Amino acid sequence: MSREHIHFVTGRLAQHALEEILQEISVDAGFDFSIDVLPITVAALMTPEWIAKHINVPSAASRVLVPGYCPAELEALQSVVAVPIARGPKDYRELPEFFSLAPLESDYGRWDIEIIAEINNCPQLTLAEIQQTATALVQDGADVIDIGCEPDGCWSEVGDAVRALTAQGYRVSIDSLNPWEIELAVRAGAELVLSVNSSNREAAADWGVEVVAIPDDPTDADRSLDETVDLLAQAGVPLRIDPVLEPIGFGFAQSLGRYLDVRRRYPDAELMMGIGNLTELSEVDSAGVNLLLLGYCQELAIRSVLTTQVINWTRSSVRECCAARQLVFHAVNRRVLPKHLDPSLVMLRDEKVLEADQEEIARLADAVRDANYRVFASGGEVHLVSRGLHLHDADPFVVMEQLRQSGPERGLPKNLDASHAFYLGYEMCQAYTASLLGKTYRQDESLDWGLATGEQPRHYLHHRRGEDAQA
Repeated sequence: MSREHIHFVTGRLAQHALEEILQEISVDAGFDFSIDVLPITVAALMTPEWIAKHINVPSAASRVLVPGYCPAELEALQSVVAVPIARGPKDYRELPEFFSLAPLESDYGRWDIEIIAEINNCPQLTLAEIQQTATALVQDGADVIDIGCEPDGCWSEVGDAVRALTAQGYRVSIDSLNPWEIELAVRAGAELVLSVNSSNREAAADWGVEVVAIPDDPTDADRSLDETVDLLAQAGVPLRIDPVLEPIGFGFAQSLGRYLDVRRRYPDAELMMGIGNLTELSEVDSAGVNLLLLGYCQELAIRSVLTTQVINWTRSSVRECCAARQLVFHAVNRRVLPKHLDPSLVMLRDEKVLEADQEEIARLADAVRDANYRVFASGGEVHLVSRGLHLHDADPFVVMEQLRQSGPERGLPKNLDASHAFYLGYEMCQAYTASLLGKTYRQDESLDWGLATGEQPRHYLHHRRGEDAQA
């Protein structure tokens, strides 16, 4: 069987680096290749319409690969090319993964851990605020909205809040120890009651909904929790068990052990874990904590978690739990490591940093013939490249001062106008941040913050874009 022949489209500046990497990977990846170096310096500026005017596909080619920056609408190009066209990665250094990375298993994305998202201190909020918060939590992936009441409170409007949320199609739980509050909530449509212990368990049979049994005192869970579970079971009340997760320094390790002990004593019971006791009360970004706790839950068959988003470092906990439950489900059920499946929880630092080396940037600086500015992060420094110009320093303010002093004899404006200064300052700030944290920087693109990445339109700054495209 003949090998596939892939025709790569690129610009002049990437030609040699692309040739080198294709020589390295083409044998193992099982394809022959040709490279079409089009008359443009920067491949990111190509459009399908422009490529269609310049491309020259050899007869042996079975597929054409254009740069990943090329817009997705390839009809104009496909109309003049007889073989299939696809977009490759945005960075040629990603080509090995592009060809060798196996596709995700077809069942990736499945999960069996329910996310209960609590709205704290609901009696202090307006009904509109409760509805708005609930909608945001559901959009983030919450399965159940928990109405958080106040200790020793007596909130007469709890039924109104539950009815409003169920009318929106949301599943609702009530977190209260007050039987009167709970009664109002379940009559209005709450399907789950959190926090049932010796103080209110006698009333549970009258509510007609599932409850979560907790110990009176977590340190004495064997006795008080067993008594509550036994009473509820005898009354025919459907239940989940939560031995209560404690914060670090207040019995965290022992509380993890209690979940193991409860699973041993009640092998078929439904369990719940309130993970907010750790995420809210530990001064650390919540994503990693959520992944570890959901991994623990997955292995122990704890099928529901209660989370909160009160303190700022937990503001995306529901979204994190949604990503984490898919990751741990796949890892546990497929017996694979939870990596190289979904990078959305890698937020602070990238898995790997792709950056041009010093020699590559130097070659680029010698080859550039246009006045466009190109920003790079490499070797712990911010680099600025243009025609006859290569400035670099670890401090972007120093680079900006170097640019200001470079003068019109370097082919630059006599005075850097406001739009240029803002653009370059913004891009160099991103490059500096990427270098500081260990992230990949690509000019005109947002840094990759995992699931926290926001949309960022690409704002090009070109003195003579038309001239460069035709050069």
